Amino acid sequence: MTRWDLIAEHISAATGKPFRVRHQRPVGGGCINRAVIVEDQGHAFFVKLNAPDRLEMFEAESEGLEALAAARAIRVPRPICTGLAGGESFLVLERLDLGGRFDSARAGRQLAELHRTTAERFGWHRDNTIGTTPQINTPHQDWVTFWRVCRLGPQLARAAANGYRGRLQTDGERLLSRLEALIGHRPVPSLLHGDLWGGNIGATAEGEPVIFDPAVYYGDREADLAMTELFGGFDARFMAAYREAWPLDPAYAVRRILYNLYHVLNHLNLFGGGYLQQSHSMIGRLLAEIG
Repeated sequence: MTRWDLIAEHISAATGKPFRVRHQRPVGGGCINRAVIVEDQGHAFFVKLNAPDRLEMFEAESEGLEALAAARAIRVPRPICTGLAGGESFLVLERLDLGGRFDSARAGRQLAELHRTTAERFGWHRDNTIGTTPQINTPHQDWVTFWRVCRLGPQLARAAANGYRGRLQTDGERLLSRLEALIGHRPVPSLLHGDLWGGNIGATAEGEPVIFDPAVYYGDREADLAMTELFGGFDARFMAAYREAWPLDPAYAVRRILYNLYHVLNHLNLFGGGYLQQSHSMIGRLLAEIG
């Protein structure tokens, strides 16, 4: 039995409808996974493939999509099934045509609605990944502690293991000790996409916003918003619509740097020294804020 026969069996069992892979075509799946669209007569699914030891990553992604879908705020591709086949792990998703015109204002309002889904603690019931980096989601009652122990601390430790020591670690430790002053507020634990850059949002042919490839957890809603401003892809209408639905206080401008530092350090650890100067600069700006 081929890989595609096994995946088709999983799809049939998950949907309750017979499915056979009659056609398959590779599509862009980012730099992490291989992606293929599989088709039968009138039905198509989006399949992500990776090494067998990545199955847990796919299972966490599937659960994250289910959590986002349950909020009924913004559309996500429906997860169908996960498993192992032909020496690879796989995740099967609803196939959506994302060629539509992106309505940024609608997306901003819907993201604000997503963030109104809250929990009692920060984190999540399981760890997942940010890119290919393990993301620790151990639940905490206190946001500052969570950000120190589960976000910045692990990235700085990973950077040290990768050879980025010296000033990055010295200034990083100073920053970790002063997080209370920098964060300066007590947010509610909001449901976050967790990796919301412009490459992880699109629109259906009808113009309905869709988010995908999440790194879900419950945290300060500003962490999601901060990333929308890190790599571009979101226009002023998006932020204006979000702010109209749920206003932000002026201190967000500083917290945005702090929350984006997590992603820049992650890029340093994943892609190398091209992100070192940006990391130094961001830490320096944050330390200057607290004197």
